[in-house]
Amino acid sequence: MGEPSSIEFASCSWPIWEVDDFTHCFKQDYLRVLLPLAIISLSFIHLLAQGLIHVARKKNIRGYDRILDGPSTLTPQSHTELPQDEEALSESEDDEGLTIHGGRLALAKTTSRGSIVQADVPPGQTLTVLIEEIAVACLVAINAVALVTDADGKEHRGGISAVAGLAAWVYVLMLTSLRLFLGNTQWRVPRLWNHTAAIYSLMWLFSAVVFRSVLIHPPSDVTRTMVIVEFCLTSLLFVTALSTRKGNKTILLEWENGIQPGRENLASLFSHYTFSWVDAIVYEGWKEPLDIKRVWNLLPKDKAATVLANYRQFKKTTSLAVHLLLYFKGLLLAQAGWAVVGGLLTFAPTLLLRAILRYVEDPGMAPRNVLWLYVILLPLTDILRSVADGQALWIGRKICINIRAILVGEIYAKALRRKAAAGKDTTLGASKKDKDGSAPKGIIAKVKRMLGLGKDISKDNQPAASDGTANGASKAATGDSDEQVNLGTIINLMSVDSFKVSEVTAYLHFLVASAPTQLLVSIVLLYHVMGLSAIPGFVVMALLLPVNIAFGRGFNSSQKRIMAATDKRIHTTNEILQNIRIIKYFAWEHRFANIVDEKRRAELKALRFRFMIWAAAVCVWNTVPILITFFSFLIYTVVEKKPLYPSVAFTAISLFMLLRYPLDQLGDMIAHVQESQVSIDRIEEFLAEEETEKFAQLGIDNVDETGKRVIGFRDATFIWGSKTAVAEDGSMAFRLLDLNVDFKIGKLNVITGPTGAGKSSMLMALLGEMTIMKGRVFLPGGRSREDVRPDPETGLAETCAYVAQQAWLVNASIKDNILFSAPYDEQRYRDVIVACALERDLEILDHGDETLVGEKGITLSGGQKQRISLARAVYSNSKHLLLDDCLSAVDSHTAQWIFNNCILGPLMRHRTCILVSHNIPLCVPAADFVITMANGRVTGQGSPQELVAAGKLPEDAAIQKSAPGSAHISRVPSRVPSSIGEESGGTLVNEPDGGPQMTRVETAKKEHKKQDAMEEHKAVGAVKWPVMKLYLQSMGSWWFWVVTGVVFGAQQLSGVASNLWIREWSNQYTSDKTVKIQFNMNSHSYSAQTLSPTYFASIAGYVKDNFGAVGTNDVNVAYYLTVLAIIGLAGAASALLRDMWIFLGSLTASWKLHDRLMSSVTGAKFKFFDVTPLGQMMNRFSKDLEAVDQEVAPIAIGVLSCGLGIIVTVVLIAYITPAFLIAGVFITLAYVLLGQFYLHASRDLKRLESVERSPLFQQFGETLSGITTIRAYGDERRFIRDNLARINTQLRPFIYLWAANRWLAFRTDCLGDLVAFFAGVFVTMSLGRIDAGSAGISLSYAIGFADNILWLVRLYAINEQNMNSVERIKEYLDVEQEAAAIVEDKRPAADWPSQGRVEFINYSTRYRKELEPVLRNVSFTIEAREKVGIVGRTGAGKSSLTLAIFRALEADEGRILIDDVDIGEIGLRDLREAITIVPQDPTLFMGTIRSNLDPFNLHTDEEIFTVLQRVHLIQPEELTASAAIPLATAAESAQVEASITASDTAVDTTNSEPQPSRPASITNKNIFLDLSSPVTESGNNLSQGQRQLLCLARALLKRPTVLVMDEATASIDYATDTAIQATIRELSCTTITIAHRLQTIADYDKVLVLDKGKVVEYGHPWELMRKKGGSFRGMCEMSGDLAALKEAARGAWRKTRLVDVDDEDEGDGEEEQTAAPSASDAAAAATDDGSLPGGGAEAAAPTEERTTTES
Repeated sequence: MGEPSSIEFASCSWPIWEVDDFTHCFKQDYLRVLLPLAIISLSFIHLLAQGLIHVARKKNIRGYDRILDGPSTLTPQSHTELPQDEEALSESEDDEGLTIHGGRLALAKTTSRGSIVQADVPPGQTLTVLIEEIAVACLVAINAVALVTDADGKEHRGGISAVAGLAAWVYVLMLTSLRLFLGNTQWRVPRLWNHTAAIYSLMWLFSAVVFRSVLIHPPSDVTRTMVIVEFCLTSLLFVTALSTRKGNKTILLEWENGIQPGRENLASLFSHYTFSWVDAIVYEGWKEPLDIKRVWNLLPKDKAATVLANYRQFKKTTSLAVHLLLYFKGLLLAQAGWAVVGGLLTFAPTLLLRAILRYVEDPGMAPRNVLWLYVILLPLTDILRSVADGQALWIGRKICINIRAILVGEIYAKALRRKAAAGKDTTLGASKKDKDGSAPKGIIAKVKRMLGLGKDISKDNQPAASDGTANGASKAATGDSDEQVNLGTIINLMSVDSFKVSEVTAYLHFLVASAPTQLLVSIVLLYHVMGLSAIPGFVVMALLLPVNIAFGRGFNSSQKRIMAATDKRIHTTNEILQNIRIIKYFAWEHRFANIVDEKRRAELKALRFRFMIWAAAVCVWNTVPILITFFSFLIYTVVEKKPLYPSVAFTAISLFMLLRYPLDQLGDMIAHVQESQVSIDRIEEFLAEEETEKFAQLGIDNVDETGKRVIGFRDATFIWGSKTAVAEDGSMAFRLLDLNVDFKIGKLNVITGPTGAGKSSMLMALLGEMTIMKGRVFLPGGRSREDVRPDPETGLAETCAYVAQQAWLVNASIKDNILFSAPYDEQRYRDVIVACALERDLEILDHGDETLVGEKGITLSGGQKQRISLARAVYSNSKHLLLDDCLSAVDSHTAQWIFNNCILGPLMRHRTCILVSHNIPLCVPAADFVITMANGRVTGQGSPQELVAAGKLPEDAAIQKSAPGSAHISRVPSRVPSSIGEESGGTLVNEPDGGPQMTRVETAKKEHKKQDAMEEHKAVGAVKWPVMKLYLQSMGSWWFWVVTGVVFGAQQLSGVASNLWIREWSNQYTSDKTVKIQFNMNSHSYSAQTLSPTYFASIAGYVKDNFGAVGTNDVNVAYYLTVLAIIGLAGAASALLRDMWIFLGSLTASWKLHDRLMSSVTGAKFKFFDVTPLGQMMNRFSKDLEAVDQEVAPIAIGVLSCGLGIIVTVVLIAYITPAFLIAGVFITLAYVLLGQFYLHASRDLKRLESVERSPLFQQFGETLSGITTIRAYGDERRFIRDNLARINTQLRPFIYLWAANRWLAFRTDCLGDLVAFFAGVFVTMSLGRIDAGSAGISLSYAIGFADNILWLVRLYAINEQNMNSVERIKEYLDVEQEAAAIVEDKRPAADWPSQGRVEFINYSTRYRKELEPVLRNVSFTIEAREKVGIVGRTGAGKSSLTLAIFRALEADEGRILIDDVDIGEIGLRDLREAITIVPQDPTLFMGTIRSNLDPFNLHTDEEIFTVLQRVHLIQPEELTASAAIPLATAAESAQVEASITASDTAVDTTNSEPQPSRPASITNKNIFLDLSSPVTESGNNLSQGQRQLLCLARALLKRPTVLVMDEATASIDYATDTAIQATIRELSCTTITIAHRLQTIADYDKVLVLDKGKVVEYGHPWELMRKKGGSFRGMCEMSGDLAALKEAARGAWRKTRLVDVDDEDEGDGEEEQTAAPSASDAAAAATDDGSLPGGGAEAAAPTEERTTTES
C-alpha cells in the first residue's frame, strides 16, 4: 500500500481513490496534516481579526457623537421614529452569554410592558464544556504518545501527522479552556463555541475516513487501537457539538403578555438542521386547534421594532431594492452558500445509483464493502442535501419576515407623515415617460424643502412651464407635483406589494446559487456521457432560457394588468361598502353591481391572459426534453454514427430531464424578481412622496419674536395641496387669504361664518396641515405628545387636542376611545362623561363604556360619535382644544348642556378653546374672542360686543341669555338631567335591551364584558365538503368533470407509454439476456423544490462491453426515436389541454363566486353592516378572492397529477418487484402519520395568518382616515407601536407555518431516503439473483414515490388553505338577506306614491329577535304633503321610525301604508326608489359633483343646476354673473350652461399663469358652478356642510313625493339652514324631519313626540307649546330659545288659521274636537284635499291661555 517516502510531501498521484479506499498518500498528507492545520490557521486568523476590529471600534465609539440634524422634531421622521425605550440593542459582537457589568442584561429594558423575562440556562452548561475539555486533553495525549513511540513508523511519515495532530488539538485545548474559564466573565472571547464546533465536525469527518480504512485494511495493532480511540473521542466531541445549544449560552426568554417565547434559539445544531425544535408546536396543533395565544412569539431579533430600529441605522444611499439587498447581505450570502451545497448534492444520489447499478452488473470489480458504502451514502448525501436546502429556504423565510416588517413599518410611518390633502391621485408605477420633466422639478422642490424656502414661485414655474407643454393640458402648469396616492393604493402597497417583495426574497437563492450550480454540474456530466453530441441539447437549453424569461415577462405584464384591474375593482367595492347605507336607501344596489361587474370582467380578462401564458409555459416545459433528446440522439447516431447503448441513452435522458428544473427555476425566478421589482418601485415611489410640513410650520414652540406664547397667524396665506398647483380651468385650490389672528390663550375663541367659508380650513391651517404660502402660524403642536411634560400645577401639557367635524374614532371600546391611552383617572373620567352628556347613552348601551365602537364608529349615532370625540379631547391633558363644530350633531338642549358644562365648565379651566360653530345664539355671547369668516378671508374679529357694534353679528349675539345654568359653572354636575343626551338615532346595534326605563342601579349591574374589536370567526378543523362542493359546482356541471377525468388520464398515460417504449427499445440492444430498462418520466413541475434523483432512475449504467455486440445497424434508431418524440408531443399536448380546461373552469368559478358574493353582501340586512367591520368584508373581496382567482386552479392541478402519479408508480412497482410493497406499506403509514401532524398544525397556522391580517389592514385604514387627528394629538408614536405589535402578531403564525413546512420537507426526505436505503439493501442482499434493469427500476420508482408523496401532502395542505378562502367567502354567501327587490304580482302603480300620505297602523318593530321592541304599537297618519317634525330623546325610536319606512327594519306587527299601499308587501326596490332620504352622515362617492348627484345620468344639467340653487350651493347671481345673461326661465338655462363653460374658459386665460408679483385671483371660485369639479374619497375636499347640502340636492333631484330628513342640516350655518328650510317648505311633498334644532321644525304642520318607542304627543307645534307640562313644551323651554320658537310656531299657526277661516273649515274643526278631544288623536283631522294642513285641533285651544302666552 504505502508509497516510498522519497515522493515529495503532499504530491499524491491522481486518482486518489483506489478500488475501495483513498490512497495512503491522501490520507496521511491531506487528511492528517494539511487539512487540520489549514482549519486551525483559519480559525486563528479569524479570531485575531475579530479582536483587532473590536479594539478599533471601542476607540471610535469614544470620540464620536451623533450630530442631530437641527432641532430633532422639525422632521416628520422624528415623529414616526421608534420611541427610544422601544429600540432593542443592535445585536453586537457581544451577544454571547450574559455579562453583569452593563452587558446584555440591559436587554431587560427592551421588553415590553406586561412581560416576564426568564434566563434559560442550557442543561449541563459547564458540564459539557468539562467533558469537551477532558476529551480534547485525551486526544492531545494520544497524539503525544504517537509522536513519542512513532507508532505509524517512519516510512508512513507518521511523525509529521502526529506533530500536526498534536498542534491542532493543543490549539483546540486552548479554545476549550478559554470557554471553560472565561465563559461567564467580562473577558470572554465572543463566538468561541462556533470555532470549536466547526473544528470538531471537520476533524470527525477526517478521522471517520481513516477509521474506515483501518477497518478494511487492518495495520499494526497499536496504530489500529489509536485510530479507533481517536475516532471514538472525536465522535464524542462531534456529538456534543451537535447536541448542545448553539453557543452553549444562557438565553433570555421573554414571556410577552403570556405568549410563549419562540424555541428556535434554544435549539441545538442538530435540532436546527432537522427542525426538531418545531416538533413542539406541530404536536400542540395536532392535539387541539391552535389559537393565536398558543402560537409562539418571534425571536427578539425578528420583532418588528428591533428589525426597524436596526434597519434605520443603515443609511440609504441607493435605490430601495439595492439598499435592502445590501442590508441583508450577510443572510443572503449564507443562504446562497447553503444553496450551492444543496445544488451540488442534488446529483450525488444519481451518481451513486449509477455506481450501484454498475456494481450489480459486474460484482467482481471491487470488494463487497464498496457496495455497502454506496448504499449507506445514498440516504446520507440526500439527507445532507435536504439539510442544505432546508437551511437555504429557512434563512430565506427569516429575511422574508424581516423585509415584510421593514416595508409595512415604513409604509405605515410614511402614511402618518403624508400631506393631509392633495389634488389628484397618482398612479404608482406609471412609466417614467409619463412624468417627463419631473426630475428637475423634483430636485428643486427637495432642495427648497430642505432650505425651508419655497416663496419664490417664479423659479418653480420655469420647469413647470416646460413640463406643462410636455404633458399637454393634462397637468396644465403644475408646479410641485400635487399628487398623492389614494388610500386604496396605500392599503394595496401594504397588503400586496410588500408581500410580493418579501415573498421573492425567500427564494432568491434559486436564482443566484442553486440553479446555476445545477446547470453547471449537469452540463459537465452530460459532456462526460455524450461528448460533442450533447451540444445540440445545450443549444436548445440556451434557447429555452430567453423563452422562459419571455414567459416571465408575460407573467409580469399580465400580473400588472391584473393588479391594476383588481385595484379598480377593490376601490369601487370599498366605496360601495363604505356607503352601503345610502346605496340601499336609494335602491342602487343593482346599478352599482353592474359597475363592479364591468370592473370584474376586465380583471378576469387579464387573468385569462395570464392563465394562457401559464398553460403555454407548462407546455413548452414538457416539450423541451423531447426536442433535446431527439436532436442529441439524432446527432449521436446519424452524424457521429456511434451505437446508442442504454447506459448512454438513459443517463443522457435523465440528465436532460434534470436540467429542466434549474432552467425552469431560472426563468421563473427572473420573472418573480421582475415582478417584485415593480412592487418595490411602487413602494419606493410612495415613500418618496411629499410629507406634511406641519412640524416645519409649527416649529418646536409657539413663541414669537418677542418671546411670548402665541396661538394664531401672522399675515399668513394657506392653500390646499401644492403652492403652485393650478387646475385645468385656471383656478387655484381653496385658499385662506391674509390671515392675521391672535387667539386668546386660555379663553374661549369662536369662529363662525357661512357654509364653505373656510372655518374648518382655518383649524387645519392652525394645525399645520395646509400648505403655507407666506407668513407664519403659531400653535404648540410641533412636538410629539410623549416628549411634552405636563405642568405639575394644572396637570395640563402644552399640546393640542382636536375634535374633527366628522368624528374619528378607533375600533375599540368607548372607554378606550375616550382615554386614548391616557392614564385612567376615575373621577376625571366620570366628570368628562357627565359634561359631554354621555351618561345616559352609556346606560342604554348593552356593554356600557365597554361597547365596541365599530369601524368608523358604525355602531353609534352621529351625535354619540361626536360627543365621544369631544370627551376624548376634554379628557386629554392638552392645554389647547380645537373643536370643529362639535355641537352640530346633537340636539339643541344637549348642545346647551355641553356648552355650559363642558366648554364653559370646570374641565376647561386654564385651557384655550377654539370652537368653530354655527350656533351663534349659544356660543358667541359667552366667547372672549370671535372671528367671522367668508370665502377664505377673515371679515371681522374681536369681542362679541365689538363685532356687534361693527355690524358683523346680529344684535342679540352679545347678550348672554340667562339660560338654565349660568355661564361658567364651578364644578361638573354629578349627573346629567334625564332629558339631556337626547339625540337622534338610537344606536343601531345595541338598542337598549331593557329600554331607558332601567334604573341606574340596574344598569350598573349589567356586567361589562370586554369585547374584542377584531373578533373574526376562524373556521376549525378540516375544510368541509359543502365548501369543496360549492367550488366544484361553480366550476362546471358533471360533463365538465367527465372531460377533466379524460384529460388528466391522457396526460398520465403518455408518461407511462414513453417508459414502456424506451424499455421496448433497449430490449433491441441486448441479444442474449433481456434487460428491462425503464425510465420514469412522470416529472411534475411541482417538484421544482426537491430535485430528486428519480429521473436518473433507470440509468442502467452498464459497462458497454457487457452487451452482446449487436451492431447499431440492426436497430432502427430512427423508428424508435420518432415514436418516442410522438409520444412525448402527445403528452405535452394533453398537458396543455389539461391546464386550459381547468383554467376555464377556474375562471367560471371566479366569476360565479364573485357575483354571488357581491349580490349577497349588498343584499344583506342593515344589521349585518353594523356588526361587520369593513376590513373584514374587504378581506373577502381582496385576499380571499385573489386566492380563488389565482391559486386554487394551479394547485388543484398539482394535487390531481401527484395523486395519479402515485397510483401509476404503485402499480408499476407492484408489477416488477412485489417484495417492495411490504416496505411501501410501512413507509406509506409513516407518511400518513406525518401528513396528519402537519395538516392539523399548518391548517390552523394558515387560518390564523389570514385572520390576523384583518386587524393589520383595518388599523391601516383607520389610521389613514384619522391622520390629521392623530397628528393633532401628537400621538404618532403610539400608533406606530400598535402597528408594530400587529405586524408581529401577523408574522407569528406565518413564520411558524413555514417552519412546519420545512419540518415536513425534512421528514419526508428522510422517509424517502429510507425507501432508497431499503431498496439498496434489498438489491445488495439479492446480488446475483437480480438483473440490473430490474434493480434500476425498483430503485428509481421507489425514490420517485417519496417525492410524489411529499408534494401530495404539501399541495393538499395548500389546497386546503386555499379552500379556506372559499370557505370564508361561503360564510358571506349565507348571510341573512333582505326581502326581494321586486315582487312581480305586487308591483305598485308607476306614479306611486302620487299623494304622499303615510299611515302607521299599530306598528311595532325590533332590531333583533332577542331585543326589546324599539317601536311599540305606533299609530298616526301624515296627510299628503304635510311637513312633520319628529322629536324625542335618545333611544326614543326616531331613527328607527325612518328605518321602518324604508323597511330596514321589518314589522313585528302592524303595517305602514303609503298612499294606501302596504309597503310590507311590495318589493324593496319599488319602495325605496319611490321615497327618498337625506341621511345624517353625508355620503359622497369619489368622482365629480355631477356623478354624485346623478350617478346614472338620468337628469339634465339644467335640472342639476336648479337643485343646486335650491339648496343654496349656488347663488342665483353667480349663475347669472358667470353667464352674463339673466336667468329667466328653465328653457333658457341650456344656453346658460353653454355660456358658463365659455366664460369659465375665458377666466382661464387670465389666470392660467399667475404672475409672481400679484396673486392670481383673490377670491375662491365656487366649485359647484362646474359639474365636473372633482369630489375626492368620501367627499373630503368639501366641507361637512357642503356635503350635507350636496346630499340634500341629490335627494331633491329625485323629485320625491315622500322625503325623510335625518338631521340633514346639522352642519350648516343658521342662515343657509333657514333658507333651505324655506326651500323645503316650498316643496310639494310630504316631509318627515328628525330634528335637533327645534327652530327647524317650529313652523312645521305637525310635530310627533316619541318616547321609548311610543307616541306621546302629536299635533301642531304651537298647540303643543301651549300644553302645560307637555313634553314638547319642556323641550322648548330647555333649549333656552322659547320665545323665538313660539314666535315661529304661532306665525305658522296663524297662517293656517287664516286660511282655515277663509275656507270656513272652522266648523269641521269644532265638530272634530268633540269627537276626539286629545291632541294626539286629532292627528286624523285634516283638510279635505289634503293640500293644506291645519286641522281642527288648534281651534280647541281655550282663548284665555292663548292671551297669556302671547303677552
